[in-house]
Order: sequence, then structure tokens, then C-alpha cells
Amino acid sequence: MQKTMLSLLCISLFMACNTPPKVLNQQEKETIKNNLNTLMVAWHQAASDANAEVFFGTMDSISIYIGTDATENWSKEAFVGFAKPYFDRGKAWDFKTLERNIYTNDTGDIAWFDELLQTWMGTCRGSGVLQKKEEGWKIKHYVLSVEVPNDNIQEVIAANKKNDSIFMTNFKNKMK
Repeated sequence: MQKTMLSLLCISLFMACNTPPKVLNQQEKETIKNNLNTLMVAWHQAASDANAEVFFGTMDSISIYIGTDATENWSKEAFVGFAKPYFDRGKAWDFKTLERNIYTNDTGDIAWFDELLQTWMGTCRGSGVLQKKEEGWKIKHYVLSVEVPNDNIQEVIAANKKNDSIFMTNFKNKMK
């Protein structure tokens, strides 16, 4: 009898551990999207307000921030080091959202987004990935890019030619 009870307990535990996660309905996904939109608005506002605690606190400890320059692929720690002087001055940067699209996986613990931004550089695009953690949603990965109209791409290529050449030489040397 004890073996049977132990077997049933083991089977129950196995089943409990292997229960598929709950799939969210559309309303639950919309609630998450609205909450994440609010989080992203607050994240950008924290930069404008030079609130480093909120800005960097929204990013996961192992997050990545990719900036507009080819050399800007920062860990959170490196990005904090780069951005700290801007925050210390009392104003980092001011990005205003023009449009944002947010998507979630079926279980609601991973989300990704793209956004169109009005910035001091002109129109930019941001995109990223967020993960729901015990302490709340965290940005895992963020990419900022400058938008270039297709009609102007040749001018941009020409303007970047010298810097791209230097970057590629340094990049190839680093990879050796």
C-alpha cells in the first residue's frame, strides 16, 4: 500500500511539474500590452527627467542596449557608464513616442515591441524585448536606430563611407 501511495504521489508531482502554462486570452494580452505601453512611456520619461533609478531599474541586470553607432552594443553595466554623465547633468535625452506596437507570447511572460520616436536626431525607431520577472517586467534588449528615407540612402552611404571603413578595419582587427 505504501508503494502504491508513493507511486501516486510521484506521478502527481510529475504531472504538476509538467502542466503546460496557461495560455492567455485576448483580453489578458491587451491588458499586458497596455501595462507595457505605460512602462515604456515611463522609461522614456525617466530619461527626459534624468531619473537614472527608474530608467536603469526598468532594464534587466543582463540587458543589452544597442545605440545608433555601430560601436554601441552595450551591456547594462557599460550603458550605465556611458549614460551616467548625461543623467548627472539633469537631462539625458527626450524621446517622444509617435507609435508603438507591442506583441506577447501566448503565456504572457515575453513581449517584444517596435516604436517610432521623435528625438533630437529626428525620427528614430526603437525595438526591444521585455521579460516578466518576479519583480515585474524588465527590458532585456533595446535597439535604437535612426530612420533614413529610401530616397536619401545614397547620401547617407556616402556620408558614412569613411567612418564605416575605419570601423570595419578596427572590427576585423579585433576579430583576429
